[in-house]
Amino acid sequence: MAQKHILFIDDDKLLGDILIHKIEKEGYKVTAAMDGAQGLERMKVEKPDLVLLDVLLPTMTGYEILEAKQKDLALANIPVIIISDSGQPVDIERARTLGVKDYLIKARLDPTEVLLKINAYLGTPESSPTKNTGKLAGRKILWVEDDQFLSSILAVKLSHEGCAGLYAKNGEEAIEILNREIPDIILLDLLLPGMTGFDVLKAIRSNPKLSNVPIIVLSNLGQKEDMEKTKELGANKYLIKAEHDLDDIVNEVIKALDEKKATASA
Repeated sequence: MAQKHILFIDDDKLLGDILIHKIEKEGYKVTAAMDGAQGLERMKVEKPDLVLLDVLLPTMTGYEILEAKQKDLALANIPVIIISDSGQPVDIERARTLGVKDYLIKARLDPTEVLLKINAYLGTPESSPTKNTGKLAGRKILWVEDDQFLSSILAVKLSHEGCAGLYAKNGEEAIEILNREIPDIILLDLLLPGMTGFDVLKAIRSNPKLSNVPIIVLSNLGQKEDMEKTKELGANKYLIKAEHDLDDIVNEVIKALDEKKATASA
């Protein structure tokens, strides 16, 4: 499989050094441009698999790059993730109307989250070192969670266990990822913006390709009726966040995968 290529367009050298090192370590090829015009030219020549793009750039803004990209059929379908200093709703909305896949704010930026977003759109590289070590080596896990702090620490924990992580912060993102990737297991919150976890569960279990993928619900809701409803909708396990630590979660994931393997070989 050819090495996936990411183009990083940003004039922040410190951020670039951090992100590029982390992304390359994961197994991706990365090239960089520090001004807008150069970035657009590199995009035309290199045809990367994904672009990380700042908004405020010398010579051309990120918005101008996106407008030019939309008009070029050879570039129009390349996914773009914005990384910006601005978190204003008007800027986020403008970026989305220009076709960006995601919008990350620098002040709250976590390099691990950037990598998870990249993995979500491109899949984990075959050369990724996380495939070689840990209790979950080689496993692909999707977790659907809007709590950024929990997602960050969970990402670190799962990475240490050697698995490939796919992350969605809401139900719509989860469904989009599942249209491209079939994970080995899914961790699903119930309280999500937009689609609820119940809606996501219904959508997953209505897809024959995902019928055998174990789903562990990980929620703050502890009501018996919620637990019963998720079971009726096809969840394999229900964990209450307050009652379980990260090691518990990893152990439940391993147990669910072992049960899946035993069922498949029976």
